[in-house]
Amino acid sequence: MITEISPEKTIATDFTPNISIVVAVYNGAATLRECLDSLLALEYPAEKFEIIVVNNASRDKTAEILKDYLPNIKVFDEPKQGPAAARNCGIHQASGDVIVLTDVDCVVSPHWLKALVAPLKDPAVGIAGGKILSRRPHNYIEAFGEQIHDHESAITKYKIPYVITMNWAARKTLLSEIGLFDEAFLRGSDSEFSMRLAQTDYRFAYAADAVIYHRNEKNLRGLFHEGYIHGRYSNKILKKHFSFVESRGYKRFNPKTYQRIFRSFREMWSGEDRQQATCEFVFNCGKKVGKIFGSIQFGFWDF
Repeated sequence: MITEISPEKTIATDFTPNISIVVAVYNGAATLRECLDSLLALEYPAEKFEIIVVNNASRDKTAEILKDYLPNIKVFDEPKQGPAAARNCGIHQASGDVIVLTDVDCVVSPHWLKALVAPLKDPAVGIAGGKILSRRPHNYIEAFGEQIHDHESAITKYKIPYVITMNWAARKTLLSEIGLFDEAFLRGSDSEFSMRLAQTDYRFAYAADAVIYHRNEKNLRGLFHEGYIHGRYSNKILKKHFSFVESRGYKRFNPKTYQRIFRSFREMWSGEDRQQATCEFVFNCGKKVGKIFGSIQFGFWDF
């Protein structure tokens, strides 16, 4: 799989496809207005993009807030729980040639949309992903989240690349070709989708100028839980695609991951950057605990 990076500050200004931005929302009232306001302020021809919000059975004031934005956005309800089902609902309703995804706890930069879709001018590119930064101001735990969501590494350095749906773009024809998000995955459906794409001849592209700001976990408890979710649901993805990942050299037991945990634990007390070491230790411990529960839940051991 060949990856590419769009050059810094280079945007294909002559490429302005019709775009559908899909935002799946579950109990997102606290951040919904900031997200929608940033989308409505995008520097992109207004007649060439639509905003589709899918309310995924929210129980807070999400529905009331969405009414304030009509008719500038389109709103649909999806009772089936899970972001995969909600995103698929939005994709089915989309009229654009390109589908763009972001999350309700994100704020996009004004030039985000044009920068994100620019790599799709090349028909060999399947998915594009942009830069994910932490909302400012942020503490050291929130800043560490930028390493968890490091799209440049995920897209250009990993043996099996992936694109996170908080900053994601693909042509609608691609979705017709390889399928929508697998609704059996309540978590990790974006990674599972990327796994399917990685088994085709399409390329992944990193759009450095397509910047969004995400509300990262702000305390160690939340960081541990994020690691736990990553670890637990990765087992289900690996089980579905194990023959492929095994062909790329993946091992179910990797002693290096345990070495990193022990090293970060030691550096928590005597290292030069104790805050970094603390975040690494807490997040990776969460992943290992998640791996244990995921192995039991999905009947696929991976530690």
